[in-house]
Amino acid sequence: MPLIRYLQNLSTGRIILWCYFIWWAVSITHHFDSSPRIWVTSLGLSGIIGAALILSTRSSSGSVTKMDPWVVFRLFLMPFCVSSFAALVKDAGYVLVFPPSFRENAIGLGIIVVFLLVVWSVKKLKPLADAR
Repeated sequence: MPLIRYLQNLSTGRIILWCYFIWWAVSITHHFDSSPRIWVTSLGLSGIIGAALILSTRSSSGSVTKMDPWVVFRLFLMPFCVSSFAALVKDAGYVLVFPPSFRENAIGLGIIVVFLLVVWSVKKLKPLADAR
């Protein structure tokens, strides 16, 4: 099953990125604003910063290395998430990335814990799958 194989092969870094994404999604859900201005600005910043990140990861020797499409996607996704997060939680009383509401923190942390438990469980199954 592709999803199980994906979870089994997740590196620590990718697990952390998924946790960031979960935290973003929970915050966006609680503070969603359908104003096109927020989303268009976030897309614009994503394009500008994503392109700069692509340029900054290229070799200065002039040799061209093909980048993994998922890496390119993440280089554009991260600035979109950061800018939309900042716009939506502005004046919401956040301390760094933490909302002032215990409930919002508990929901975000709870979903992350469930995700981590699922990944941990699937990784424990890996030896059984390899034994076949």
